[in-house]
Amino acid sequence: MTIKLGVPSKGRLMEKTFDWFGERGVSLRRTGSEREYAAAVEGVDGLELVLLSASEIPRELAAGRIHMGVTGSDLVRDKLALWQEQVTEMALLGFGHADLIIAVPKCWADVETLDDLDAVAASFRAEHGFRLRIATKYHHLVREYLRANGVADYQLVDSQGATEGTVKNLTAEAVADITSTGETLRANHLKILSGAVVHKSQATLFKSRRAQWSDSDRGNFRVLAEKLGLSG
Repeated sequence: MTIKLGVPSKGRLMEKTFDWFGERGVSLRRTGSEREYAAAVEGVDGLELVLLSASEIPRELAAGRIHMGVTGSDLVRDKLALWQEQVTEMALLGFGHADLIIAVPKCWADVETLDDLDAVAASFRAEHGFRLRIATKYHHLVREYLRANGVADYQLVDSQGATEGTVKNLTAEAVADITSTGETLRANHLKILSGAVVHKSQATLFKSRRAQWSDSDRGNFRVLAEKLGLSG
């Protein structure tokens, strides 16, 4: 058997992950075109590189089909119920930083905090007959956060495209989305609510609690963990 390591299949996350492992003596690289998803590993025995989309990696970890994986901490927490029972956080990698935030139209002059949002949501429902809509891809994280902060009278609507554009397109009144600079929000005339950071995300190395490990896998993992400076 081999230890399967899931890594994002393209873009900056893949490149920075390759750099992070390379700096620790483990070379990861693509061996084919972007469509082939072929890859190679040098510097450690018994490790197989599996290229996946970042959003697929939490599911594959939870199913035990890969032993380790690099993805955003936001994706694991949102896609996996009771995520700590399914995966172990091995290392924060120091890149891929982004905040999951809640934003409303700039023209809402009296809405600056979550308490303000709760108040306007109640009046919105009374006026329009339906709940204020918050567009997001992160339903679990956002719902738990709003519940913990006492915000009611809202509904989450799914956004699979450009979340920031949903307010302009009149399909939502507010958004909950990942941002690193806030530029896209500002370009769409949105402002981040004060104190409304749902989760501060970054690229993280996770280990599956569900994957099967042979004796040789465990031996190879100990060598790998030492190279990477992990506790095990």
